[in-house]
Amino acid sequence: MKVAVDMNKCQDHGQCVFAAPDVFRLDDSGRLAYLSDPGDAFRADVEEAADVCPMQAIRIEA
Repeated sequence: MKVAVDMNKCQDHGQCVFAAPDVFRLDDSGRLAYLSDPGDAFRADVEEAADVCPMQAIRIEA
């Protein structure tokens, strides 16, 4: 599974961090950082993160 975030859409609300803390985090400056290839074990959490993203900036690829 690959994760992509459209950083032009992302407003760093952090809802994805609550849904999938092993994949998404806010860095020291408050900007989103994430694992682009977290593995299928995190699929359910990443799908939840994509669903709760208010900007719909998260995409799951294969």
